[in-house]
Amino acid sequence: MARRQEALDYHSEGRKGKIEVVPSKPTSTARDLSLAYSPGVAEPCLEIAQNPDDAYKYTAKGNLVGVISNGTAVLGLGNIGALASKPVMEGKGVLFKRFADIDVFDIEINEEDPEKFVQIIKSLEPTFGGINLEDLKAPECFEIEEKLRKIMNIPIMHDDQHGTAIISTAALFNALEIAKKDISKIKIVFSGAGASAIACANMMISTGVRLENLWLCDTNGLVHTERKEGMNPYKTRFAKESNFRTLSDVLNGADVFVGCSAKGVLTVEMVKSMAPNPIVFALANPDPEIDYPIAKAARPDLIMATGRSDYPNQVNNVLGFPFIFRGALDVHAKEINEEMKLAASKALAALAREDVPDSVSRAYGGQKFSFGREYIIPKPFDSRVLLWVAPAVAKAAMDSGVARNPIKDFDRYREHLEDLQGRSKDLIRSVINRAKLDPKRIIFPEGDHPLILQACETLIEEGICHPILIGSQEKIESNISELGLKLPGVKIIDPEHTDLKHAATELYLELRKHKGIGWEEAKRQVTRPVVLGSLLCRMNHAEGLLSGLTTTYIQTIKPCLEVIGVREGVRRVAGVYITIMKDRVLFLADTTMTIQPTADELSETAIMTADLALTRFGIEPKVALLSYSNFGTVNHPDIEIIRDAVKKIHEKRPDILCDGEVQADTALSKRILSEKFPWSALQGGANVLIFPNLASANISYKLIQRLAKAEIMGPITCGMSTPVNILQQESSLNDVIHMAAITVVEAQDAGR
Repeated sequence: MARRQEALDYHSEGRKGKIEVVPSKPTSTARDLSLAYSPGVAEPCLEIAQNPDDAYKYTAKGNLVGVISNGTAVLGLGNIGALASKPVMEGKGVLFKRFADIDVFDIEINEEDPEKFVQIIKSLEPTFGGINLEDLKAPECFEIEEKLRKIMNIPIMHDDQHGTAIISTAALFNALEIAKKDISKIKIVFSGAGASAIACANMMISTGVRLENLWLCDTNGLVHTERKEGMNPYKTRFAKESNFRTLSDVLNGADVFVGCSAKGVLTVEMVKSMAPNPIVFALANPDPEIDYPIAKAARPDLIMATGRSDYPNQVNNVLGFPFIFRGALDVHAKEINEEMKLAASKALAALAREDVPDSVSRAYGGQKFSFGREYIIPKPFDSRVLLWVAPAVAKAAMDSGVARNPIKDFDRYREHLEDLQGRSKDLIRSVINRAKLDPKRIIFPEGDHPLILQACETLIEEGICHPILIGSQEKIESNISELGLKLPGVKIIDPEHTDLKHAATELYLELRKHKGIGWEEAKRQVTRPVVLGSLLCRMNHAEGLLSGLTTTYIQTIKPCLEVIGVREGVRRVAGVYITIMKDRVLFLADTTMTIQPTADELSETAIMTADLALTRFGIEPKVALLSYSNFGTVNHPDIEIIRDAVKKIHEKRPDILCDGEVQADTALSKRILSEKFPWSALQGGANVLIFPNLASANISYKLIQRLAKAEIMGPITCGMSTPVNILQQESSLNDVIHMAAITVVEAQDAGR
């Protein structure tokens, strides 16, 4: 769990909040601005005045959703008001952008009267292509959505209702198939009668559950015909003529339990009383109605889903709303109707039955998934969800007559959706999940640095690695206390007092005795944290090392090279930076080590970087050896080195897609490559860029970092016999965590 201060820092550091508006057109010249605003802006205004649908052509309306709340039912926080709900609404905007590339304006309205709230939202219709209602209390949320759907001509969806309904219905389809149960014959019991429970119940009835077989319970027990307390028109539909009064009464013999209520509502005895092959959806967050291990122990034949990511079958609304709105927006739908919701459910259910590709497995640390009791709905970070759900929703909108801009070619539409994704989004998550599967001992020579200590708290809590801190024990413990951190069981090695000091000194003397090092100098060197850390790696007390916050690159890497050394068969190590942009990931090498590489060194760097991309990050490498020439347009000794390097790569590793010499813009441009060099192995664009010398590499990655505002990870050191990575001095907390995870994954591979 994130610390309170960490969460506050995340939202407040740098640009405040989590979202910003970025122009999508050039604005650098006076002419650009005259087109963007006056007088050029008059032309699209006149076009829209003549044809309102042209707003989708000339403005952002077709990719803009309003996330709107009055703050009356925020997460588990209750009625905290519109202003206090703003961080949640911004967060919803982040999810829309992250998963479906949909832009969002979050709007918090200080109005609890449903009728006034409806009129305010109605007046915003010209701005948006769709409205996502969020965190509205029941039963007012039902009335608000119903009225807005009747009076507005754009998609409206209250996600708290329909998101959970769509995803849990998909899970129900698959759970029933596995349990071999007929949807028209099952007895289903609900705990909870709020927005999400009522929506789930209604959707499940619309898909085949019989109303007489659905039993609804709330905090006052069974919803029955004689009840007066806590009733409303939305519950009344489900009221039963029955002598039963409690959840326990009605759950006996039930096939399905759906919980949208609270922790502990479902007991072991209740689960045991259910029919064979029971289905339990315990969806209360963050703690389900019954814990997964307890329920499974009580009923081994159970099929269970929760809202938690650490248990199988997570019912997560992020599987729904981004992709539903994506499909609705792309056909300019007038509404999100029942047909579109059902199409989303069926698409999710069908996707879960498909073979799961390695890319999804890598995103979850190498876990293998296949359709069955512990995999009845896709994982939230499965990139295929967009490609399945959005087209299904779009087609349902077309078939049901609410699409104003029908899609003519669904194959091209799916290609467009693939272009929206890129691979950058899941890159570090897959590395972190891999690290968690087999955490390693990682040495931090700057063990008393506050940033290192803060990172180590997360690394321990998340199970990413086992940190070993080098430094004064007194100072480290004092800093931990002052920062209010919890580092249970963290290992601290004080260079002045460690029992390993004598053995480390002997090893250092043995390694460096022919370099002018005597016993006294060896003793002095061993007190240097980075030297001691390197020696401990060499002595198998750790599997990796991460340092560099307080020292220059050369000060950090030099003792590591002297003590740990390069991997067998490697001449020189190389530094690789990973640049993560919206639409691509690039690996840049060598950015740190070799000033003027030979053809052999260039080929070795290219091979190591290609292997890094594939084995550590699951990205199929396309390697471009860069220069100022395109495939022979210039003849010069510098170019001959690159051509020779390309030949050596082809000879040593014919499995690697590689080409050069090539200019940087050519290497990255799909169009130039396909039109001018269709024979090149780089079709589609290179993702591994090998620079001809250190100067060009260093300058390039720093320009990308500053001007393109790309996220930069690295440098990752390739070629060491034990993984060693160097932190930049301006590293953030996340940088340290990410680099530690990368170091762990490298150590895992080295161990294999």
